[in-house]
Amino acid sequence: MKKAKKVFWSLIVILVVLAVAGVIIASAFLGEIAKKGIETFGPRITKVSVQVDAVRLSLLTGSASVKGLVVGNPQGYQTPQAIQAGLIVVGVNPMSVLSDKIVLRSIRLESPEITFEGSLRGNNLSQILDNVNGAAKTAAQNGGAVSTGTNAAPSKKIEVDDLLITGAKVHVILTDLGGKEMTLPLPTIHLTDLGKNPEGITVADLSRSVLDAIVTATVKAVANVGTSIGKNAKQLIINAGKNEAVSNATRGLNNLLGK
Repeated sequence: MKKAKKVFWSLIVILVVLAVAGVIIASAFLGEIAKKGIETFGPRITKVSVQVDAVRLSLLTGSASVKGLVVGNPQGYQTPQAIQAGLIVVGVNPMSVLSDKIVLRSIRLESPEITFEGSLRGNNLSQILDNVNGAAKTAAQNGGAVSTGTNAAPSKKIEVDDLLITGAKVHVILTDLGGKEMTLPLPTIHLTDLGKNPEGITVADLSRSVLDAIVTATVKAVANVGTSIGKNAKQLIINAGKNEAVSNATRGLNNLLGK
């Protein structure tokens, strides 16, 4: 009898170990699948290159991470990338991974670097946002599917309860000012309850919400600097003599830009 009980509990332990091993192996495969999905469908949504170094997903802890995300720039822009994030940490509801709607409890982006190239009338970020808006519209027309060029690939719906972007900085290259460069801090971006309704949202919808928040914060920061530059230059011209007005205004502009 004791021997039978020992054999029984040994089998239970073996089954538990196999189950845990299976979850770990499945997590590894899901990570590779997620990486491939980001690099495949990311460019179809943004119309620019999207690359990641690695994706890690743990079904045991309900956590995921995306390392080395790089979003490229549209053709015609000189800088190689628009957004770079070293690490994105995601909290996942493990039970939702294989369901119709994946629930992401949280997304955290710390210290991403953004490049703004162009002017307030037209720039790389606005172009990418236009591309994402077009992809979201197409996905809505296709019942949530993302166009692959020849057909439409099914897209799972998602929910994001809390999304936080902190410590972001934007590298600004103003073509209107001869390519003058400056680096500006961005305020914290906090989005909540995205896709909270039963239908959820598509990946294109999420991309649009996040990029729209980034573009809005970036354009506001650039516009504020532009206003300061304008006021400063105007005051210099008022205060300076006629012969020195232009040179003093130019010097003041360069000082504001860190040149």
